[in-house]
Amino acid sequence: MAGLGVRGAVGAALALVMVSAAGCGNGSRHSPTPAEQAASAAASLAARGGDALASASAEAGRRLDEAKGGLNAKDQVSLGAVTLDGDGRATTTVTARNPASAAQSFAVQVNFTDGGGNLLDVVVLMVKDVAAHGSGHGTARSNRRLHGEVRASVGTALRY
Repeated sequence: MAGLGVRGAVGAALALVMVSAAGCGNGSRHSPTPAEQAASAAASLAARGGDALASASAEAGRRLDEAKGGLNAKDQVSLGAVTLDGDGRATTTVTARNPASAAQSFAVQVNFTDGGGNLLDVVVLMVKDVAAHGSGHGTARSNRRLHGEVRASVGTALRY
């Protein structure tokens, strides 16, 4: 992606974060949407000079937007151990449990961090058509090579 495109995506993310913050000053509690959370991650990464990471975070926000009307399902998703594959990319298994009485799909944002909790990469995995009262599985793989101690956590999970 050209530098201008990344700067544009980061600028849009920063604008979204600023608009979100401006809308929260009336004393009411505002729970950030998945796109706002991803935009915040992009802004944080951009501030640290991580163009590739900011781009990954912006893409994560776009992918989460595909799950419009999704319900918070963070407690229905679990991750396996993080391993580095032959290409040096971090991978983790994702398990999504569907408590609903109909098939559902999940959009899961996986945050890869270092041992100090610093964000290294963001991936969104879609686990589609999980059977009623069943589980679906997938593998989240980082967008780039990571080294050292790498951890994974669920940033956002939506069931739709």
